[in-house]
Amino acid sequence: MSEIAGLVVTPLRRIPDERGAVLHMLRDDSPVFERFGEIYFSTVYPGAIKGWHLHRQMTLNYAVPFGMIKLVCYDDRPDSPTHGNLTELHIGDLNYCLVTIPPMIWNGFKGTATSPALVANCATVHHSPDEIERLDPFSERIPYDWALRHG
Repeated sequence: MSEIAGLVVTPLRRIPDERGAVLHMLRDDSPVFERFGEIYFSTVYPGAIKGWHLHRQMTLNYAVPFGMIKLVCYDDRPDSPTHGNLTELHIGDLNYCLVTIPPMIWNGFKGTATSPALVANCATVHHSPDEIERLDPFSERIPYDWALRHG
């Protein structure tokens, strides 16, 4: 796994009891909290890919409370010390964490479990079609193959 400048992975608490569980995500006293823009949820079906997209202003704070995804980030920022690096993270039921993705980082995710995954994003700005750029998930601009690897 390559490093990407500004990308932070924070383990999260899951507090179970006989009634269910509380799943923490983000607090205003967290080192990665910048500001509140909006919270939204996205579902992804097993094997489906949502990506590539890049936000010009928005910092993303992803958590996956249910299901599993493969989250891939690519640093295409020309002046970044990690320009050209790609990071692949498997997050969700088996690895509950918060992934903070700074602006200008390409990212996408694929459902990897046998049931849909729920992706939560606590974004620093509200969604605007003017601040997002999209690419086909199989674009040659990003050197990544979404196929399942065996070993």
